[in-house]
This record gives sequence, structure tokens and C-alpha cells, in this order.
Amino acid sequence: MHLKICCIATPAEAARAIGAGASALGLVSAMPSGPGVIDEATIASIAAVVSPPIETYLLTSEREATAIAAQHARCRTTTLQLVDRLASHDEYQRLRALVEGVTLVQVIHVLDESSIDEAVELAPFVDRLLLDSGNPRLAVKELGGTGRTHDWALSARIRAATDRPLLLAGGLRVDNVGEAITTVRPFGIDVCSGVRTDGALDSDKLARFAHAVFAAA
Repeated sequence: MHLKICCIATPAEAARAIGAGASALGLVSAMPSGPGVIDEATIASIAAVVSPPIETYLLTSEREATAIAAQHARCRTTTLQLVDRLASHDEYQRLRALVEGVTLVQVIHVLDESSIDEAVELAPFVDRLLLDSGNPRLAVKELGGTGRTHDWALSARIRAATDRPLLLAGGLRVDNVGEAITTVRPFGIDVCSGVRTDGALDSDKLARFAHAVFAAA
């Protein structure tokens, strides 16, 4: 099971997450809303000290390929997590050419039946999908870190309808992640607030969450 611990803020948090069994770390760049944002210099410094096979995800809200590629050049992560859909299909193709070899992960914010259509539409342009509980339709977009669950039955339908590995996020905690895994059967789990206390990574919550994930998997 691919376990991604998101909202990593320091090298110490990165080490703690890896020690608990994380196979990926989420590093949050500028967002219109939500927790965990750190500056690009900090993202680059954390990514630089994380060794393979651990993956580092740059969460970006940019929607143009050139801007995303420039951001990646500054941060040097292994993976780009696109928390909003790009401006056009052509932008996905441009991005793929600009960041050859970098894993692309598209976030789908699971709101209603249209989210299934969006996942099917965008899956061919990326390597993985990540299902979250934001709302990009709001005046101030929610693009992650809400701490809310969504309808896992819709998530399971997205998994069945697409051929890309799927990560599940959104309001996951030690007491519900087992049910989420059983319902959706994802490739991976992504968590931020569920392993934190007052914004800081909580070693006890992290250990119990990781145990629940691996037991369910």
C-alpha cells in the first residue's frame, strides 16, 4: 500500500513520516486556501534530503504547463500533484514534454456524478489519480486539506472506470481508514490532518494510522 503523508513542513517531519512507513511525502506550495503551505525553498530543501524509493510530491495549484515546469525546476520533487485541472488538454501534453520522467498525479475532487466523468476525461493525461474532498467550484477554491470525507461509493466507481492507480484522500483517520480501503480498494492512501495535532505531525496518531492502513491492506 502506497502511504503518502501530506503537509510535511520540515526535514524532521519527513524523517518521522518515513520512519512510520510512508512511501511518499506531500509538500504543499502556494494554495488559495487550506493548511500545510510552505515556501518553495523549504520544499526544495526537504526534497533534496529524501532518498529513493521514497517519493516527494509537489502540490501545485498552477494551471499552465510552463508555470508548473518552472516551479518543478525550483523544487525538484519526484512527482507533481495537480490539485486543480489544467487549463486545457493541450496543457497536459505540454507539461508531459517539459517534465519528462516526472510522475503526474491529477486530483479529482469528488463532489457528484460529474466527478466520475472528469476522472475518465483526465486519466489518459496523467500517471495516477488522487481523489480528495475539496471544492474547486467555490469563489475561493478548496483544493485539499479540508479534513472532510466524501462519498466513497463514488470513489469506488471512479476506480472501476479508470485504469490509473488511485490514491484516496479526504478526512481519513485511524477509525475510518480501514473502511475506506475496503470500500474503494485504492493503490494508496493520502493523509494530512488525520495524523496531526494543532497542525504538527503527531507521532502517536501517525503510528496508529499507518498500522491501520497496513492492516487493512
